[in-house]
Amino acid sequence: MTTYATEQQLDQMDFRHVMSHLPTGVVAVTGIEPSTAQPVGMIVGTFASLSLDPPLVAFSVARTSSSWPKVRGGVRFSASILAGGQDAVCRSLSRKSGDKFADVEWHPSPDGAPHISGAVAWIDCEVTQELDGGDHLIVVARVLRMAAGPGQPLVFHKGKLGSYSEAVAA
Repeated sequence: MTTYATEQQLDQMDFRHVMSHLPTGVVAVTGIEPSTAQPVGMIVGTFASLSLDPPLVAFSVARTSSSWPKVRGGVRFSASILAGGQDAVCRSLSRKSGDKFADVEWHPSPDGAPHISGAVAWIDCEVTQELDGGDHLIVVARVLRMAAGPGQPLVFHKGKLGSYSEAVAA
């Protein structure tokens, strides 16, 4: 018989395990830190379309993130949807220290934020709100410009990175 946890019994590891069953896209959120003029960035797996009119996106970031304040400092940022096979880019931009961009190819957006080379799409944004999300911040941003190219996205599922492949009709 299956047992169900009540709100009082919810365990963080159980919650992570259950949520790991939902595949997520892997998005590099990047900008230029104003004080150093250097590229800064991080990886998020919660990036989503929020509104069509006006065009808005949202993602969450841990309150403890040391990268988000650097990206946020530039106000405008770029979100690159990583392609299948860009695992190394994901690992590099997920590092806690060191030069995250040492092995990452990129080119500047019109606002200067890094567009990750080889990504399947990019979306240039401007932060409009940061909302309370418990131990995370929920970032809401206005879409300024965007483009998509060929390829399939990198996905994160059950603790692993992988590629997405479209289902073939029988």
